[in-house]
Amino acid sequence: MKVAVIGAGQLGRMLALAGYPLGIRCEFYDRSADTPGGQVGPITTGEFDDVAKLAEFASRAGVLTFDWENIPVSSLEPLAGLVPIYPQPAALAVAQDRLLEKTLFRDLGIPTPPFAPVDLRSDLEAAIGRIGMPGILKTRRLGYDGKGQARIRTRADIDAAWAALGGEALIYEGFVRFSREVSLVAVRSSRDETACYPLAENVHVDGILAETRAPAPRSSALQRTAERHVKAVLERYRYVGVLAMEFFVENGKLVANEMAPRVHNSGHWTIEGAETSQFENHLRAIAGLPLGSTAARGHAAMVNFVGRMPALAGALAIPGLHLHDYGKREARPGRKLGHGTVVATTARARDLLLARLRRLA
Repeated sequence: MKVAVIGAGQLGRMLALAGYPLGIRCEFYDRSADTPGGQVGPITTGEFDDVAKLAEFASRAGVLTFDWENIPVSSLEPLAGLVPIYPQPAALAVAQDRLLEKTLFRDLGIPTPPFAPVDLRSDLEAAIGRIGMPGILKTRRLGYDGKGQARIRTRADIDAAWAALGGEALIYEGFVRFSREVSLVAVRSSRDETACYPLAENVHVDGILAETRAPAPRSSALQRTAERHVKAVLERYRYVGVLAMEFFVENGKLVANEMAPRVHNSGHWTIEGAETSQFENHLRAIAGLPLGSTAARGHAAMVNFVGRMPALAGALAIPGLHLHDYGKREARPGRKLGHGTVVATTARARDLLLARLRRLA
């Protein structure tokens, strides 16, 4: 089977690598051929709004998916008559807009921070008056890895936040005083099967995911709640594919932050740490195949290598390290270049290996 993937970053690369053992071939579409995905599968280059070129690309495959959530939905909708598109563009459209996303969560009974739309400076003043401070002013669209956000702690921060972000469609959210961050990766297939991975605990640095531990410590009750929330979204859209949802833990309760309608960085540990990786299960789901087990193989930790890759010899000296180099030619601050994963039989052994792995990042 051939799968057309719009976007050829590291997520697309890992999809292709998961597909080869199953006889599934991924073909990519991106603006440049010099991409991680383009190193492991055929690639067509073009703009994401070139509908004619996208249609010709999609027509060669049995199903279409994507590895990046900022693809214009208006480019996908005309392709729906040519090939099945999973996840569905309707879910993608909501995930692209923080206001629509938070509204969806609220409508489904999923707790969120207090929020309000902001288009004018007067809207921001009104939102602060209603929600209070501290809070975060965010662009509604195109923000990721901490981009497009400004913290407002006191009134002295308002002018700088508005100068940085004003003029775009924005959302103001109340600050969540969380004790930790967790995420749930789930998958639903075109055969109506649903499966969830163990909840993962994440640490972010400067808005970028730095490390993940899975299964998350002390998470059995949170697991049940997270699964209920994510399944509500899956059912709303009759969703097909992998969906990740990130939560804050505040006073022992989950507060939804955002969702990603694709395979997710916090699920990279599943490649070695679960019976079936998120990448393989995404392909199984969109191809109409039975889902694989999402059970953990032990206790896993994943660390992102951001801005630079570690020295190969030093990295491979860590027992059992699984190293993933994305093949990006240019290293620069804030760019994810690879990751490393360790899996152990106990949480203590995992955390000892994680301490060594951290020093490489």
